[in-house]
Amino acid sequence: MSADTTRPTPSPARIATLAALPIALVVGLVAFWVLGGFPGHAKKPSAAAVPAEAPQLAPSPATVCRALVARLPDVLGGLSRRPVTAGAEQNAAFGDPAIVLTCGVPQPTVPQDAQLLGLSNVCWFPEEHSGETVWQTIDREVAVRVVVPKAADGSWLVNLSAPIVATVPATAPGTLHC
Repeated sequence: MSADTTRPTPSPARIATLAALPIALVVGLVAFWVLGGFPGHAKKPSAAAVPAEAPQLAPSPATVCRALVARLPDVLGGLSRRPVTAGAEQNAAFGDPAIVLTCGVPQPTVPQDAQLLGLSNVCWFPEEHSGETVWQTIDREVAVRVVVPKAADGSWLVNLSAPIVATVPATAPGTLHC
């Protein structure tokens, strides 16, 4: 007695599927790599200087601002620090689009009904603008402004609060409550 050792012939649909799977896998991996999906292929941050203004500061605020900027990290929540066009002793920028910190700005005029946010022991006054949110401290002897583009969110303020608390003396925010 002999056993039938013939195999059934695979169907054309099965052959097409077996050929398409490795091709689809390779195409998917290449697309993932091109779009920056693998860790060594992250978008290179811009090294261009970020526009910044540097008004002349009195000696005391200038000292506070230098201390604050010196205490800021080189990387803020994964965003690399970038050079600024002016006032490196009072300005700092991170990421692309840049989050820009400016120390020694005029104290903001805050409406009595404004929504203030206390984040990590700093009282912030946010103002929404078309492409950004401008956050300003209202409880510091030297005011600090942080401009956050819409592409980012305000969570970066928490990372900036510790250096502000450590270097910029607190003051009472007046009749406003944070």
